[in-house]
Amino acid sequence: MRVFVVNQDKKPLNTCHPAKARKLLSLGRAAVWRHYPFTIILKGKERPIVTTEHRIKIDPGSKTTGLAILNGNRVVFAANLIHHGDTIRKTISERRAVRRNRRHRQTRYRKCRFNRSQPKGWLAPSLMSRVNNILSWVKRLVAICPIRAISQELVRFDTQKLQNPEISGVEYQQGELWGYEVKEYLLEKWGRQCVYCGATDTQLEVEHIHPRSKGGSNRLSNLTIACRDCNLNKSNSKIKNFLSGKPDLLQRILKIAKVPLKDAAAVNATRWELYRQLQSLELPVEVGTGGRTKYNRTRLGLPKTHYWDAASVGESTPKNLRAAKVKPLTIKAMGRGNRQICTTNKHGFPIRHRTRCKTFYGFRTGDMVRAILPQGKFAGTHIGRLTVRKSGVFEMNTPKGKITPVRHKYCQLIQRNDGYMYSFVVDVQ
Repeated sequence: MRVFVVNQDKKPLNTCHPAKARKLLSLGRAAVWRHYPFTIILKGKERPIVTTEHRIKIDPGSKTTGLAILNGNRVVFAANLIHHGDTIRKTISERRAVRRNRRHRQTRYRKCRFNRSQPKGWLAPSLMSRVNNILSWVKRLVAICPIRAISQELVRFDTQKLQNPEISGVEYQQGELWGYEVKEYLLEKWGRQCVYCGATDTQLEVEHIHPRSKGGSNRLSNLTIACRDCNLNKSNSKIKNFLSGKPDLLQRILKIAKVPLKDAAAVNATRWELYRQLQSLELPVEVGTGGRTKYNRTRLGLPKTHYWDAASVGESTPKNLRAAKVKPLTIKAMGRGNRQICTTNKHGFPIRHRTRCKTFYGFRTGDMVRAILPQGKFAGTHIGRLTVRKSGVFEMNTPKGKITPVRHKYCQLIQRNDGYMYSFVVDVQ
C-alpha cells in the first residue's frame, strides 16, 4: 500500500513507497498528518514536483461500497466502505414508535403539521446516508491525492442491452460482454445462489428452467442460476419432474421466474443521485455497468471483493493491473453520536441520563486509540474505537470484538473521532 503525501501548503502530491515515507519521517523532513488513510505532510519548501494523474473508482453497493485509486495500471489505494443505513432505518423506526405512543397518551392537543411534503428527488435518510458517505470519502481522497478523474459503476447491468428482457433469438447475439450483462442480471434476480440447493461458495451457471430440447427458449423468464452439480443432475428433465418431492421450492422458482427484477427504481436510485453529486466536483466522471466490471475483473484474474470490483469499473481499466501487496482499508460508518440526553430501554422508558461533558481524560467517544493492556484477559496491544465514561474505565470496539475494561492511562490517541471506524483486511494477493 502506498502512502499519501501533501506539501507544506496541504496540496496533494504523488503517493510514495512506505520505505521512503519512513525515511522522511526519521530525517524530520515530514510529519504524520493522518493515520487513516496514512498521510504525511512535508516540512519546509520542496522543489517543484510534477504530479501524475490518478483516477478514483467506485463500486456502490447496498451495504458495502468498494473504493480504489489507480495511478496508470498500479493500484495505490483500496478500501471497503461499510454503510450504516440499516442502523439509521432502525433508529428512525424506534423514534416513530415513541412519537406515535406519545400522541396516543393523554397529553395536550397539538395541531397537525402540514409541512411534510417531500422535495423532488427525495431519498430516504438510510439511502441518502450511503450517498453522503461515498461523496465525503471522495472529497477526502481528492484532498490528499492528485485525482483527476472518477469512474463509477452506475447500474448493475446495462438496461440498454436488455431493452426487452423477453426477446429471444438472434437479437441476443451481442458479443462477449453481453453474456456478462445477462448473467449479472440473473445473479441479482436469484440472490447469487443456486436455486435448487442454495449453494453460494461455488461457480454458478446459467440454467434453463424449461429445457431447450423440449421447447424451452432463451428468454430471461426461462433462465435461472444453478451450480454445476444441480445443472448436470437436472439435465433436460422438466422442472416439475426434477422437483416433484419439493413442491414449495417448485412454487417459489416458478413465481420468481415471472417477476422482473425491480432494480431500476430501488437499487439504481442512489446511484443516479451519487452520479449527480459526483458531477458537482467538476471532475470528469466515467460510468460503467456491472457486467463490464465483472468482465474486467474476470479478465484480470482478480477475486470477488468490493475493492477489486471498484478497480475493474469502466472502460478505463488497464489491460494489466499491478495489484501486488495491496492492503485494503475497512472503513465502517458509525455516525458522530446523537443529541439524546436520556437513554431509554427497549420499551421507551428512561433508565439513565447522560452527562453534558463529552470529553474525559482527553478522550471522546469515537476516537481511534492504541491501548497497551499490561494484564488481564485482554492483555496485549489493541487498536480500536473508544467509548468513554466518566470513571475513566473505557470500552473499545475492535475488528475482533469488544475489549473491556480499558483504563484511560493505557490509551494513546491515534486519530480523533470523524464518524468512522477503521481496520485493515489481509489481502490474498
